[in-house]
Amino acid sequence: MNKWWNYINETNPSYRNRTKRLDKDIGTYLDTGPQKEGSPYKTSRAKFKKKKFNDISAPPGAPGGLEEEVDPATFEKHDVLDSYLWAPDNELKPKIRKRLLKIAHQFIDGLDMEIDIEDIRLTGSLANYNWSKYSDVDLHIVVDFSKIDENTKLVKAFFDNARMRWNELHDIMIHGHEAEIYVEDMGEVHKSSGLYSLMEEEWIIEPTPAKIEFDYPTARKKADAIETQVNLIAKFAPNKPKKALESIARLKEKIRRMRRAGLDSPEVEYSAENIAFKILRREETLDKLNDMKYAAYDQVLSLGE
Repeated sequence: MNKWWNYINETNPSYRNRTKRLDKDIGTYLDTGPQKEGSPYKTSRAKFKKKKFNDISAPPGAPGGLEEEVDPATFEKHDVLDSYLWAPDNELKPKIRKRLLKIAHQFIDGLDMEIDIEDIRLTGSLANYNWSKYSDVDLHIVVDFSKIDENTKLVKAFFDNARMRWNELHDIMIHGHEAEIYVEDMGEVHKSSGLYSLMEEEWIIEPTPAKIEFDYPTARKKADAIETQVNLIAKFAPNKPKKALESIARLKEKIRRMRRAGLDSPEVEYSAENIAFKILRREETLDKLNDMKYAAYDQVLSLGE
């Protein structure tokens, strides 16, 4: 537990007082940027990969905008699960299971603290019939946050920081699909129609190949509307960084609400809202939004030439 105690006692022994302050500002810690210098919760944020973007000031479909649009066919369902990962009987191939377990355990071991793993699960489109070449290996490590500390929000912040660092530093591919780690609190509601336990070697929620119609036009409109807002913010961000930060925070919350509404709907991950979120991620609009947020934050705190 050394790393955890170092984390919560970094500069000030009065931990309980600090956690009260963190509870009040947890949204800022998790979303709107790094903490002020001298904060007891100051940590080095993960350095997001810098990606090349097309003209960010151009609206969707305009000259200079994104050269490629996401192909609607990449969201269509298949009749079988990805055969590189799954056997014909829909059981995860032993070699794949062994490698995913190794990845998860090495991530936990790297935290240098005692953590009881409740389960390790595979979810997302690779645990479903809507997999594509864009699919990530969504590896969820289930932990009882309350066993680490009663302030589960602080525990979540710690794990979010750790897994973002890990995902940034590592580029592990499983048959062409990038492995992404997420640490999930036990009992957290998981919205998915496909969820497989690696530890128990069985489906928690087994997907069905039943035909579902994708409302791609609606998803495309939702994604285009958000991308247009991102492009508008990009126009004034260099001259009005504080206003840009406020606009980015509102837009990120709007995106979260949109996806949450989709996952709470009967269509779950096949909803237009969730498809729109995936379009934004594939077209790197979400990365662009994060890059603008950090650039604006740095500009606000800078002084002089």
